Amino acid sequence: MTDRDVAATVPVREQHRIDEDSLLHWMEQHVEGFAGPMAIDQFSGGQSNPTYRLRTPSHHYVLRRKPPGELLKGAHAVEREARVMSALGEAGYPVPAVHGLCTDDAIIGSWFFVMDMIDGRIFWDASFPEIPKAERADYMDAMNASLAALHRIDFAALGLGDYGKPGGYVGRQIGRWSKQYLADEVAGRHPAMDRLVQWLPEHLPKTDETSITHGDFRVDNMIFHPTEPRVIAVLDWELSTLGDPLADFAYHAMMYRLPRDILGGIAGVDLAHAGLPDESAFVAAYCQRTGRAGIADLDFYIAFNMFRFAAILHGIKGRAARGTASSADAQAMGERFARVAELAWALAERVP
Repeated sequence: MTDRDVAATVPVREQHRIDEDSLLHWMEQHVEGFAGPMAIDQFSGGQSNPTYRLRTPSHHYVLRRKPPGELLKGAHAVEREARVMSALGEAGYPVPAVHGLCTDDAIIGSWFFVMDMIDGRIFWDASFPEIPKAERADYMDAMNASLAALHRIDFAALGLGDYGKPGGYVGRQIGRWSKQYLADEVAGRHPAMDRLVQWLPEHLPKTDETSITHGDFRVDNMIFHPTEPRVIAVLDWELSTLGDPLADFAYHAMMYRLPRDILGGIAGVDLAHAGLPDESAFVAAYCQRTGRAGIADLDFYIAFNMFRFAAILHGIKGRAARGTASSADAQAMGERFARVAELAWALAERVP
């Protein structure tokens, strides 16, 4: 999180209030160099794990926690975020420094971790309208390079050989999100999602690679250098695991297929006029960096990722209905679920 995001903070919401004295005591015991007093507010974004800004006279921190209330098994795994970020930071990959993980619910009511607040720029639009046209392609390329670098990391050398199961990632993901979708009766069902639950397992690609995957690699989950087209921190590792790098890349490239009001999509943008690379050029740059000739099953991977994103939106819709959603705009996000499911099925119908 950055100073640019100060306007995106709000007073801590009632359902996410924490015992400030208890947290202050924990920080004094576990965060090297910490010194109060400490002020706390909450970032207005973040659909899954409530995220807070902790301000002291000498330093700013970010705290991410599991949300309160009944949670789906395996969801909101802040301990995994802390683990992978710590390992990647030691390897020199751009992530905020992690200062500590707390697995004692008694401190603030749920598990949490504390990391540095990074000074830089966050963009919410992948067409980079704030940037001069001549420089926009460089910002797109910086995202591309950061993801390719992640996929080239030797995860076993970082002690992450058990961070996920090697092979079978896409099939497991389809099973996981199908199960969560079908189990959440509060959020309801949709015909396109029901079709995808059946279609996707029958059309799995033959390729099956394994790397560290971020799981939610998009423009607003990155912090850019204050003045340069360079990614200085990648955020939000909740969905990270060992998985298929092509699926991870396709999630990022999905921005080319999504409308402007969903996940920062750039479908419909006049790319040449905006100074942006088209999808084929973006794919080619990633392939060159990762030493591959192309991605034969790109449309399947994008349909899969649309399904997965629709399932996430479905979960947000359910949390909003139950009153446990962490973001004020969770209801609006949930309403986009049907549109994404329909886009995914329309693409699936075109896959040979």
